[in-house]
Parts: sequence; C-alpha cells; structure tokens
Amino acid sequence: MDRPSSHLVQVEIYGQSYNLRGEGATAYLQELASFVDRRMREVAEATATVDSLKVAILAALNIADESQRGRSPVVDVAPGGADRLGRMIDTLDRCLASA
Repeated sequence: MDRPSSHLVQVEIYGQSYNLRGEGATAYLQELASFVDRRMREVAEATATVDSLKVAILAALNIADESQRGRSPVVDVAPGGADRLGRMIDTLDRCLASA
C-alpha cells in the first residue's frame, strides 16, 4: 500500500520559524500554525508573560481545555480568564522551580 506523500511547510509561530512535515493541504498546516500563534499572543497579552515556554504551555492548556469541553475557541480571553491564567503561571513557576 502506498503512503500519501508528505511535504515540508514553513510556518511562523510566536516569532519563530518552523519547518513542518505533513500530509494533506499546505493551507491546513498554515491555518493550524496561525491559530496557535494567535492563541499564544492572546495569552501573552492577557498575562503580560514574556517567557515563550510559559506562553506556549498556557496556550496549549487553553486549547486542550476547549477541545475537551467541545467548545469553539474564543477570540478574547473570557471574563476572569486573566486571573485564571495568572494562577496557572504561578503554579507553572512553582513546578519549574522544583524541577
């Protein structure tokens, strides 16, 4: 059985370039990267966090939460979301300090 051919797509997420190898439409991979970039920028703005690793983890947690709850993504941070994100950052800081 033949495997579908994969191709290389260059995307930019949060100021970093990545070469992604994937199957299917190039536009789809670019849309995914654009979505992740937007979410990271929203988290960074809402939390005033500059550490890109923390921003990435918090964005991933938000995306995972939306996925698990079956919600569609919200463009703006929900009311109280900034406080929740701040608590997540504090928890993340404690975890990283003890690692």
